[in-house]
Amino acid sequence: MARLFKESGIAATAIWADSPDAERRRALSDLAAQRINVVFSVDLFNEGVDIPAVDTLLLLRPTDSPTLFLQQLGRGLRRSAKKTMCTVLDFVGHHRAEFRFERRFGALLGGTRRELARQIEGGFPFLPAGCHMELDRVAQEIVLRNIRESVPSGWTAKVEELRRLGQSGPVTLAQYLLETRLELDDVYAGGKRSWSELREHAGLPVEAPGPNEVALRRACGRLLHVDDVLRLDTYRQFLRSDKAPQIDTLSIQEQRLLRMLVAPMVDQVLTKTASLDEGCALLWSHRQVCRELLELLDLLLARIEHVQYPLEMFAHVPLRVHARYSRLEILAAFGVGTGATVAPWQTGVYWAKKARCDLLAFTLDKTSGQFSPTTRYRDYAISRELIHWESQSVTREASATGMRYQNHVAEGSSVMLFARLRADDRAFLFLGPATYEGHDGEAPMAVRWRLGNALPGDVFALFAAAVA
Repeated sequence: MARLFKESGIAATAIWADSPDAERRRALSDLAAQRINVVFSVDLFNEGVDIPAVDTLLLLRPTDSPTLFLQQLGRGLRRSAKKTMCTVLDFVGHHRAEFRFERRFGALLGGTRRELARQIEGGFPFLPAGCHMELDRVAQEIVLRNIRESVPSGWTAKVEELRRLGQSGPVTLAQYLLETRLELDDVYAGGKRSWSELREHAGLPVEAPGPNEVALRRACGRLLHVDDVLRLDTYRQFLRSDKAPQIDTLSIQEQRLLRMLVAPMVDQVLTKTASLDEGCALLWSHRQVCRELLELLDLLLARIEHVQYPLEMFAHVPLRVHARYSRLEILAAFGVGTGATVAPWQTGVYWAKKARCDLLAFTLDKTSGQFSPTTRYRDYAISRELIHWESQSVTREASATGMRYQNHVAEGSSVMLFARLRADDRAFLFLGPATYEGHDGEAPMAVRWRLGNALPGDVFALFAAAVA
């Protein structure tokens, strides 16, 4: 490559592992002084080299390591007074079938393989401000095909992979994911499948079915968002026992955690009048489901992304700031109801009267068809500490609700904020308690809430991109 560049009139040099130290240092100093324009290297300078003036990266060979890929990008991301951007030209392209493009794009964008495909198809709409990524039509087709075909995608293929692995001995969910390079979302397929169903179809041993086996197996996928140690440890402690917990021996917080576990599992099976005892009895009578939940919860420990904080103002509320919760879990955590199921919460606001707490759950990206023009409230992060939120369109500043928002500190009530990026996200990120800062207008009121815990940097970047 260096020879071809020089033949084209571009000053370039090449260094690699066998190049003498003096030659390496000279190449870097010449590049920094712009005596040459390009340095080509192999297995060098992935990290630990700081040349702020570098403003272009040419990626000419693949790496399947997300960490190494980010380190390589870092060579061009140093700030410099005369540098306004860094251009990355990725020439890896059509390398080999087993190369995993979702690892490369996942390192940059995060999310599941399905979410990556959606971003690629949409032209990367959620990049932070100032960033741009572009794939030409052919490259986009190659990348999307690779993402969809590099792992078993159809149900039959997943079953065959598990059957093949099972010939060598017992297979856990963790082992299956590692060997097949699948994700948990691939196994649960949007709540339509389960690990137990996969095992059964592959001819692997499962426990005897209970009376609602299919429904409860598929309900396991409703826990994929659980991402705090308190829930994961407590749920696993409950499920390790062959018998359902005795509710009257549990603390109030433990009882609420138990309901947060049971309710999403039995919500579509039991009636609204069923007791928590009945819900526990039903879940624990499905031993294969309990075994699956234990395997799943073990894996979820590795998916915790943020430092989380207890909700100190409510000793009995088992929520952690910067963890994710469904509406059902939020209500159960605040002690709304006592049965095995939780009454539906359809709107974005809920006044938890017993706890004297306003629960505000909002979606940032309202471009989907699920939101009409009259409900596309402008909710966004102004900064890491300040949230702009719009009330329901009927709320006036002098109404009881409007006055409660404005005077909640003096009146002794609290405000809790929960946000999600898109409407199809099952769970909301708990932003924590918030304090009224001010508002503009009414019907709706445009309220500014100050958070007690600053947003994590990556969350703020996503929130800002969603409404840009």
